[in-house]
Amino acid sequence: MRAAAFLYPWDVIGDPDAPARLADLGVRQVTLAAAYHSTRALTPRHPRHRIVTARHSAVLYPPDPARWSGRALRPYTQDWVPGPDPFGEAARALAAAGLEVHSWVVLAHNSRLGADHPSIAVRNAYGDAYPWAPCIARPEVRDHLVTLAAEAAVRPGARGTELESCGWYGFAHLHGHDKTAGVRLDGAAEYLMSLCFCSVCVRGYAELGLDERELRDAVRRALEPVWAGRAAVNGGGRAAEWSAIEALLGDGPAGAVRTWRARAADALQRAAVRAVRDAAAGADFRVLLHADGAAHRCGANAGVDPAAVLAHADGVVVPCTGDAAARADALGPFAARGRTACVAANLTVVAGMGGSPGTLAADAAHAASLGATELRLYHAGLAGDADLAAVRGALRALNRSGRGLAQGSGAAS
Repeated sequence: MRAAAFLYPWDVIGDPDAPARLADLGVRQVTLAAAYHSTRALTPRHPRHRIVTARHSAVLYPPDPARWSGRALRPYTQDWVPGPDPFGEAARALAAAGLEVHSWVVLAHNSRLGADHPSIAVRNAYGDAYPWAPCIARPEVRDHLVTLAAEAAVRPGARGTELESCGWYGFAHLHGHDKTAGVRLDGAAEYLMSLCFCSVCVRGYAELGLDERELRDAVRRALEPVWAGRAAVNGGGRAAEWSAIEALLGDGPAGAVRTWRARAADALQRAAVRAVRDAAAGADFRVLLHADGAAHRCGANAGVDPAAVLAHADGVVVPCTGDAAARADALGPFAARGRTACVAANLTVVAGMGGSPGTLAADAAHAASLGATELRLYHAGLAGDADLAAVRGALRALNRSGRGLAQGSGAAS
């Protein structure tokens, strides 16, 4: 199986040892952030700093002024990494160490964009705006995200891209000083809290025969037991989650809402992939989506129709956190992939973030038995020395076991 590690440009710039350290892990690909959301990141080995604070969503390269001229929605630049082109500088250093670089592009997750343009944000059934979540059903948002995908993905030095949050974002969000854990929301409740009632979505619901007021009331009624502490927390995976949503809203309304949202997500995903391919101009350039095989899911790993997404993208990156049953639930929808499609299992290897670097070899083998063709390791820049040592040992063990790691960019063995 081919393995790649996620990385930020600030993990490399100013640290001349970083590229060789990454290559020594046993990976041959780095998925390097080109457009990223706000974050506060630890840099445990950097010779010049220990914390990088990215204050807002930004591109990590110089955006093309001509491309964005006259547009109300445009990418933000950054000033927390030195130099005009952090992505380009880091990509060159990594390539010089023999590492293949793919771009990592975050799309529909941008708090500053929603704060500066409140009308584009998802609005829940109570009228609350989610500034971190631009509504992808809005034409101006889709146009912005597709344009951003084409520019940020096809950077000099990149041989492929991974598009994160290429779909609906919703309630769930890692926010500074977050105070939302007082009431536990299961997957069904999170979905209801993620439904958008902006003017565009309201018109879309009406086209499918849904009355806005009745739908709002249905969502609020369904959530009342949650706020009162009387709701049972549903488990059982993706299928059970959708069954719970249908029970709460009714089959008809739930199906109509899902149809509207699936149309918007599919339109964005297809347009983004097409724009990236056009920008790559026929080059051998892989396009993967960070995805969840349950189409109703929101977030960084946006819900997709597995058959549809693998018909136009080269593959998916699937989060494989949790136990063996959770991995099976996550990878199962992509089991019937096309012969050449990539299904990359994304395994967290930072122990302090809930990862299990010590069981990486076993977890990777299990993911492969479920249909995964590649590995993604989250996140080489955030991991401590002990975590990286465990990763290095696990990748060597996989090679010794005959599950060797592919070295190039072709289809995984």
